Amino acid sequence: MFVRTATASTAAAAVLGAGALLSPAAQPQETAARSPDRQASPLVVAHRGASGYAPENTLAAADAAKALGIDWVENDVHRTQDGVLVVLHDTGLKRTTDVEQVFPDRAPWAVKDFTAAEVARLDAGSWFGARFAGARVPTLTQFVNRLERNRQKLLLEIKSPATYPGIERDILRVLRKEGWLDRSHVRDRLVIQSFGADSVKKVHALRPDITTGFLGTPAVADLPAYAAFTDQINPSHTTIGADYVAAVQRLKGPHGKRLRVNTWTVNDAANAAKVHGYGVDGIITNYPDVVRDATR
Repeated sequence: MFVRTATASTAAAAVLGAGALLSPAAQPQETAARSPDRQASPLVVAHRGASGYAPENTLAAADAAKALGIDWVENDVHRTQDGVLVVLHDTGLKRTTDVEQVFPDRAPWAVKDFTAAEVARLDAGSWFGARFAGARVPTLTQFVNRLERNRQKLLLEIKSPATYPGIERDILRVLRKEGWLDRSHVRDRLVIQSFGADSVKKVHALRPDITTGFLGTPAVADLPAYAAFTDQINPSHTTIGADYVAAVQRLKGPHGKRLRVNTWTVNDAANAAKVHGYGVDGIITNYPDVVRDATR
């Protein structure tokens, strides 16, 4: 379970009461920062929902983000044995469900080896806390419908795309069916990202109008190649500095707009203030209230 930071705001108490990785070239640890008072507050994205306060990638985590006033929610998508898209971070079910108890003879409990009906039987909340007992692994359909009800926005990560050939088309099919590929959603409420550069390229080729993001820290010399197919470079906060952020933002992506930088996973006020000083456009966090308060 995530450990709640001491700087979490009182808003959090209200909530509680109510990849195929493309390895980047090594990056120098830059320390120079821009003046924070010159930077607009970064976009705050709830990582796997407000996962510091509710079990990650569940409907409860999306609702927790909503209760904190956070519009953007990040999630992770896998595909079951029978082709249903489900929202879960790991390739396996063991860490965040009771799959070992329900299906003791099915090790290593990979998502791809279970049907959607079997996954739906699992408890995805008790590991986090007793009050979340009975929470389920949502399907992508269920998840986007909850975000729609909450009027939230989606940063969707395609997990381990090499494990699920064709998952990009499957994701777009579900999003289209649920109304998430109309003009307003595509323009303002949807980003698709992955650690797999080929997966990001596929999404861009299939739907060039969708905003895409690459998860990682490519070498500065390689950034122009990424700008041909992605709108965002989304690196770990431990791999960047102000110079790197500026190098990304000097480039224009496939839609003719400058590349954006959304960094992850920042869970404390000090690091939030640091990356804010670097000039990042967004911060992905388990504790969105902490980051929001630290970067206002």
